[in-house]
Amino acid sequence: MNQDELKKAVGERSVDFIKSNSVVGLGTGSTVYYMIEELGRRYQAGEINNIVGVSTSSRSQKQAEALGIPMKELNDVDHIDLTIDGADQIDKNFQGIKGGGGAHLLEKMVAVNSNKVLWIVDQSKMADQLGSFPLPIEVIPFGCQKIFDILEKENLKPKFRLDDQGNRVTTHNNNYIIDLHCGVIEHPHILADWLDHLVGIVAHGLFLDIVNTVVVGYDDGPKVIDNIR
Repeated sequence: MNQDELKKAVGERSVDFIKSNSVVGLGTGSTVYYMIEELGRRYQAGEINNIVGVSTSSRSQKQAEALGIPMKELNDVDHIDLTIDGADQIDKNFQGIKGGGGAHLLEKMVAVNSNKVLWIVDQSKMADQLGSFPLPIEVIPFGCQKIFDILEKENLKPKFRLDDQGNRVTTHNNNYIIDLHCGVIEHPHILADWLDHLVGIVAHGLFLDIVNTVVVGYDDGPKVIDNIR
């Protein structure tokens, strides 16, 4: 199977974990697109009933609404039963990097308010260690160069994310993204803790100790890795 076929297979397989009478977090990305499409099909067919979605991006929100899936804001639900999202890289300990699409702040807020988290990826996203995929950092515009300088001094190889016109990419919350081109992140928890305490950073893309199940797309079909945490 090509990459799109792998993404479609794992996206559709992940919907098996969604139960009727539940609140579902809907992630963001190309693999999640197929999940939402399949969820909409099953919902319209009456195979899954009485669900509410909570989206991590306006794109996923619009897609779900177009399929007739009832949606609410995070503030308007008292819990989320299961969030299904993609990941940009997953290591052998099932720690992850997210934020390639720039939605990691909203994705992390939904994830930490979920009873269970499921990631869906194709086999290219699996790695022994994190870091070959750039680590996204969302920063407020005020003083962002100062944050950049600190990151550069620590040899984290920061680069502001730019669009095709060379302008700085802005997030849903009108912040900037700095990508850290670390190569290898030897100690993700230590880096995450340091970034958490750096004033001006709104969110980073290290998603640690958060996922319960991963569905990976391989050439011979999706593989479910369950009971991770």
